[in-house]
Amino acid sequence: MTDIATEPKPSTANALIRLLYVARGLRGFGDGFAVIILPAYMTALGYDAVAVGIVATASLLGTALLTLITGRIAPRHDLRALLIAGASLMAASGIAFPAVEHFVLIALVAFIGTINASGGDLGVLVPLEHTVLAHSAADERRTQVFARYSLIGALCTAAGSLAASLPDLLVAGGSTQLAAFRLMFYAYAALGIACAALYRYVPHSRGDEKAPQTPLGPSRGTVYKLAALFSIDAFAGGFVAQSLLVLWLFERFDLSLSAAGLFFFWSNTLSAFSYPVAAWIAKRIGLVNTMVFTHIPSSIFLILAAFSPNLYLALGLLLLRSALSQMDVPTRTSYVMAVVTPAERPAAASVTAVPRSLASAISPAISGALLMTSFTGLPLVVCGTLKIAYDLALLFSFRHIKPPEEQGR
Repeated sequence: MTDIATEPKPSTANALIRLLYVARGLRGFGDGFAVIILPAYMTALGYDAVAVGIVATASLLGTALLTLITGRIAPRHDLRALLIAGASLMAASGIAFPAVEHFVLIALVAFIGTINASGGDLGVLVPLEHTVLAHSAADERRTQVFARYSLIGALCTAAGSLAASLPDLLVAGGSTQLAAFRLMFYAYAALGIACAALYRYVPHSRGDEKAPQTPLGPSRGTVYKLAALFSIDAFAGGFVAQSLLVLWLFERFDLSLSAAGLFFFWSNTLSAFSYPVAAWIAKRIGLVNTMVFTHIPSSIFLILAAFSPNLYLALGLLLLRSALSQMDVPTRTSYVMAVVTPAERPAAASVTAVPRSLASAISPAISGALLMTSFTGLPLVVCGTLKIAYDLALLFSFRHIKPPEEQGR
């Protein structure tokens, strides 16, 4: 078997990177409409904001558990098999959601499945893809590769957000609302099957039977500190998980499903094009500085949106936030992959992702309750404030720990 942990030939590496780009795009398209359809589906079934928040929490808790298990077993198992298993779970999620209406069953499917209420870069497949990409890219190309990966994912997520308006068209054509939502879940399942077919072309990786019992070695302290900081960021982000932001716009401004889909299309498009800009900035000021100095203004825009007196101002501030808030995604991933040894990459990707999932799983349920208060914008204020605190802590803790390509600056 081919071991992707060894340095691949340039032609093979480029083909593998392109394959993962396509898979990321398919997943992003599915996530783009699923994260909007899920709260709308639950609302159509008669559930309130608290119930939606609890289901969002369940989905993030399940994501954390599966990601943790994957990170533990990845160094000893075939990454291709794990990728195919993750895609199969995505297909099963799309099949299961239309079959359940009881709240407990919906929460159970959300816990086990792959529909991510945050709409972000969390999920069992993410650390696996990150590991393969990091092995396939040279140090000087790593941030650029992750930026393109994030760009493709965000653009396809934006397109998926537009597809969330299809139920309105189906209802206009004579379908019931619930039937239209269920059809969208089946489309999500089909995308999972397509991803599984793509992953079959990923080279086998040989599990290392002599691998150390502890997946993290010399970089353990750095990874744990990063994981702790990332968990603060994720806990903050959970207050405005995309499903809940959709619900806030529905309830605060009576936004329609089609309008929400259009808004999130442009929101995700702006985020997408910020990724290559982030890679360009990182070459000049460094990965940590790029993460921090683009993130703080985005949090300020989010806080201001909470006090917006009308829909147009709120959407404008949220779009400005989207243009900046995700620049830390490719830079963060590149930084984690750079400051650990190659053998530690699967575990590092998992360990930094799991606390993020756990932390972000706590806040949606709290946010759902806050949305029921007289000031519905409170979750946005809490999110923005916590994120600014995270950015300052990250800058203070890691400004002197540089990746290989920044050594000597």
